[in-house]
Formats: sequence, structure tokens, C-alpha cells
Amino acid sequence: MEKPLAEKLRPKSLKDIVGQEHILGKSCLLFNLIKNGNIPNLIFYGPPGTGKTTTANIIAEKTNKRLFKINATTASLSDIKSIIAEINPITCPNGILLYIDEIQYFNKKQQQSLLEFTENGKITLIASTTENPYFYVYGALLSRAQVFEFKTISKNETKKAIKRGIKFLEKENSTKISISKELIDKISCNASGDVRKAINMLEMCFLSSKTSGGKTTIESEKIINELTNSCFHSYNSTGDDHFDLISAFQKSLRGSDPHAAIYYLARLLEAGELMIACRRLLVCACEDVGLAYPGIFSQVKSLVDIALQVGMPEARIPLADGVILVAMSPKSNSAYQAINTALKDIRNGNVFMPPRHLQNIHCDGQEIKKDNLQTYKYPHDFKNHWTPQQYLPDEIKNAKYYYPQENKNETAFENYRKKITGQKL
Repeated sequence: MEKPLAEKLRPKSLKDIVGQEHILGKSCLLFNLIKNGNIPNLIFYGPPGTGKTTTANIIAEKTNKRLFKINATTASLSDIKSIIAEINPITCPNGILLYIDEIQYFNKKQQQSLLEFTENGKITLIASTTENPYFYVYGALLSRAQVFEFKTISKNETKKAIKRGIKFLEKENSTKISISKELIDKISCNASGDVRKAINMLEMCFLSSKTSGGKTTIESEKIINELTNSCFHSYNSTGDDHFDLISAFQKSLRGSDPHAAIYYLARLLEAGELMIACRRLLVCACEDVGLAYPGIFSQVKSLVDIALQVGMPEARIPLADGVILVAMSPKSNSAYQAINTALKDIRNGNVFMPPRHLQNIHCDGQEIKKDNLQTYKYPHDFKNHWTPQQYLPDEIKNAKYYYPQENKNETAFENYRKKITGQKL
């Protein structure tokens, strides 16, 4: 069976791996560990197609250890035991390197079975995962390994891998490949940082193009469009990319960047996250715009209601209105900070009875002494509907939670309050 191009192009040395300069650069820890051949137990964490398996292969070659590979989606405890049974100084003089792909699919018992052997050095473990290992890897195993994060490959680095693939195909097939910079750019962009996906797309383009007179021309953008439409960007609705996308969406709204906010809205909608987009938009209107523009609450709520009523694809329109409205509005988190500070006080034990004059009037029965009756003053009976009186419990009567921020609305509210209370403006 013919190997796919991505497998044929798999780098044999660290210098051929694209991206990951933050861990595989010449002054970085992982690079020096591999160079010196002193390999501890490792956990590689990052998206698909970023070089995790390739790096494990290079480590196995560098250390002359016998490499075993298993995938946790299909492997069982018996597979681990059979590998352990292979440990002996004759067949494995330099020890075993066990590479477990997608280790998050191993349950606790399966992960625990590795502890004894990783601790005594009989096995050097390299585990890879696309999920955050601090959530999915058993704590005792995590403490025995060094975690390295593999990041999404940049567009420019992906292009380097594509050009390398073009040269390989030319040599292997004795042909000259003609492909425009624009099409290379489109492949690298639509691969979404996954080098394997980019190489697979290049291979499909090559195989579906005509070769004549020793020249293969990849010129039809239709081919690229069909490929990119059939392999839309990866998205895991329960993984890190899910939460990263939501975080980027809300932070772009908070940061008053309508361009980024619309982009992340589009990403969420394409991933089927309509409800998440609506919820975060409502939260941002209250948390980040807040009292700087109170009228936004009803406006955003109305737009979200429209989006949920009409559904996709039309929902994108009212949500786009809401996103741009929130992003472009003045910002204030004074109410958000006020409630958080009050909750912190309560959770720290500052829970006291309200002042006597604020308590429910039913307490003033016949048995209550006259000098202990409520002395509540009804504000509407006084000028400007206000009169001095204590509202907080005695123990925290001077506490302050709300601090107005500098914007048109809160400044006006504060000036009005100062005016009726007789404070200096």
C-alpha cells in the first residue's frame, strides 16, 4: 500500500520540523534534552498536525531506545502489559520508549499501570494529547513527566512544509509542478495550522491535476475550494479550542475591537455554537458595557431574541448587529466589580443584621418596647426623595462597593446623587 505524502515527508531531524521554536529552538529545554540524549518522561500537548508524533520518533532514534507506539483510543491494559513483558537487556539494551497517542482516552487504572515502570526508568514514556493534560492526565503520572505544549503552526511555517512537499513530489514523479503563490497561500490558510492537513490537501491537488510533457499544473481554484470545504477547520466542542474561542470572542468585545469580535462570532456560528454566542453577548453587555450605556441591555436582549426566533443562518444578522453594538459602546465594569466585592465580603463572613429601622415592620408587635420601635424614614416624604439614614449593618456601615467610572452616564448619576445629598460636586 502506498504511503500518504504526509508520512513520506515526516521529518527525520529536528531542523526539518516547522514551527515550535518556543520548545525546539536551539536554546530551549526540549531541544537540549534531545540533543544530550537525556530524555525524561514527557507529555506533548497541542492540536493535531503540529509535530508531536514526529518529535517522539526523532527522540527514539536519538536515544537508540526501542520504540513502541499505541493509541489510547483502541489500546487496552493488556497491550501495556505485553509491552512491559518485552523489557529485557538483550532485546532492549537501551530501554523502551513507549509513545501513547491520545492518552486522555486511558482511564485512571490504565494510567496507574504505567507508574511503576516510568518511575524505575524501565520505560521512558512520551504521551501526546490534544486536550489539556492538567484536566485529563492522572495527577500521579503528570507529576512524573515534563509537559511541553505544541502550538498551532503559523501560516508562513505551513507554507514551508507545502513547498517541501512540492519538491518531493517533483522528484518522486519526475515532473515539474506549477502552482501559484495564491493557491499555496489558500492551502496553508485553510489547513488551520495543521501541517498534516496541508500536505494531504497538496497531495489531493497533485493527484487530481493533469500531467503533460513532464509538467503538472495545479491551476484550478475549484479543486482547492472543494478540498477546503470538505475539511473545514477542526473544532472540539468540549476541548480547549472551544473555551479558547469563547474567551477570544468575549475579550474582543470587551476590548472594543469590532473586527475581531465579528470574526470570532463567525467562528462560533460555523461551529454550531449559536447558544454560546448569544449567552456571551448578553454577558458582555452587562459586564463590560454596563452602566456606561444602560440602554444596551434591552437592545442586545431584543437582538438575541430575534436570533433565537429565526435561527440559523439568518440569526447571524441580528447577532452581528449586537456584536458591533457591544464592541463599539463605551465600557464600564463598575457594577461587575461592586457585586464581586460584596460577594467576597459575604463569603468572608461579613454577614450581619440590617439596622433596626430597615427590618420588616411586622417585628413591631405589642410586646416591643416603645423605645425599640422602628425609626425608618420614608425617603419620598422628603425633598428630592432623599434623607440621611444608615442602610448598611452597624459592623460595616462605612463599607463602599460601587465606584462610578468616568463615562457620561455614571458621571451624570454621581453628580445627581451628590446634588441631592448635599455633597460637593
